[in-house]
Amino acid sequence: MAADIRTVRGLIPALALALALAATPLAAAAQSVQVGPSGQPLPRFVSLKSSAVNVRRGPGKDYPVAWRFVRAGLPVEIIQEFDTWRKIRDSDGAEGWVHQSLLSGRRTAIVAPWSEGERFQARAEPSAQSPVAAILESRVIADVVRCDTGWCNVRGEEYEGWLPQETLWGVYPNEKVAG
Repeated sequence: MAADIRTVRGLIPALALALALAATPLAAAAQSVQVGPSGQPLPRFVSLKSSAVNVRRGPGKDYPVAWRFVRAGLPVEIIQEFDTWRKIRDSDGAEGWVHQSLLSGRRTAIVAPWSEGERFQARAEPSAQSPVAAILESRVIADVVRCDTGWCNVRGEEYEGWLPQETLWGVYPNEKVAG
């Protein structure tokens, strides 16, 4: 009986440590969503409104242009706000500042930008067993119609279908996007 009590006593600190470690990412994730000066959450995904967007090294026109986006609808992540300027990050991890007037709340996503040349099956319903509705290549930009339960309904000019959420850059893991 004494050996059983020692085993249980040894398990209690181990279980407490395991629970604390498991809760840490959840607490960190809950704390990582902040509200910026605009009243909107940070970070958040938006898209480019214009096909000509200058990305600057700082929050203002006095800062030099670091590069230029030339594709409207490209998803970007807002990671910081200063007055009317938004610090953004693109799917390659590059960061810079753009004026808020050049951004749209329209949700778009890039299909697996980390998997060059691969193809992905968009399904007719949010299930791996559902018929294939379209085949999309990596780096295709799609409108996000809605996301729920790990699947996102995406749409383009000639297709609509459901993709697993983890194959998209432009939505957070398990984020619900209302349609």
